[in-house]
Amino acid sequence: MGFRRKALLVSALAVALSLGMLLLRGLNWGIDFAGGELLQLEFESPIELEKVRSAFAGVGQGGAVLQKYSEVGLLAKTREMDEGTRRKLLGELKGSVGPFQVLRMEKVGPVVGEELRRQALLAIGVAILGILVYVALRFNLRFAVPSVLCLVHDSLVVLGFFSLLQREISLPFVAAILTIVGYSLNDTIVVFDRIREDMRGRGRKDVVSLVNGSINRVLSRTINTSLTTLFPVLILFLFGGEIISDFALAFLVGIVVGTYSSVFVASALLVEWELRRG
Repeated sequence: MGFRRKALLVSALAVALSLGMLLLRGLNWGIDFAGGELLQLEFESPIELEKVRSAFAGVGQGGAVLQKYSEVGLLAKTREMDEGTRRKLLGELKGSVGPFQVLRMEKVGPVVGEELRRQALLAIGVAILGILVYVALRFNLRFAVPSVLCLVHDSLVVLGFFSLLQREISLPFVAAILTIVGYSLNDTIVVFDRIREDMRGRGRKDVVSLVNGSINRVLSRTINTSLTTLFPVLILFLFGGEIISDFALAFLVGIVVGTYSSVFVASALLVEWELRRG
């Protein structure tokens, strides 16, 4: 905890950079949020989704949401296309998958996307508020506030990272953020539970030394848990395919940032709170 202010400075810079990226570059909203086009196709032979996905990726529509509703039926949601791109896509599909009939082709407006965006933000907000109440009841307010600040920190850093890379923000990404919130909270609770138990035995005397000792006792457990989660998610990112890569990437960044914030940021905020209480 002797380096707590440096840790807090690093986190403050990360949050500031993330906010800067969000303001300057914004987010690359996916089809779920921004709208696009809906295609319903019926092929003459059974569909191989990998070939279909390659055809969409070949015209810059790798993020298209594809769904088989029968052996020969395909429903696809894509970003809005111009006439040339649309013709090229249909030609690619015919060449790689086989002849088909277009049953439906229509635009999906951003109205539904706006509603989904509001619902996603509401879900994240309710989750964080619920966590604040839970930790305040389970521990007390001085533990709850650092916990929630860390969750906001983790979410903002992941959002800033995606803004920097202009990766697509989709519903799986929202699921990843909610998963990160739960994962990061679990790590923070483990650290705080150890600190609380040590405080019961030693009171608030020499809080810096006490928190250092508490962190040392749970550090190996926290690192092992993070590595155990990190490697499967890394495999998922590398070999899971394009459809799940954004979820896996967000979760990867969240694991790293969440582990860091649970050990260094949450504990540093708690120490500062205790020192200012005198």
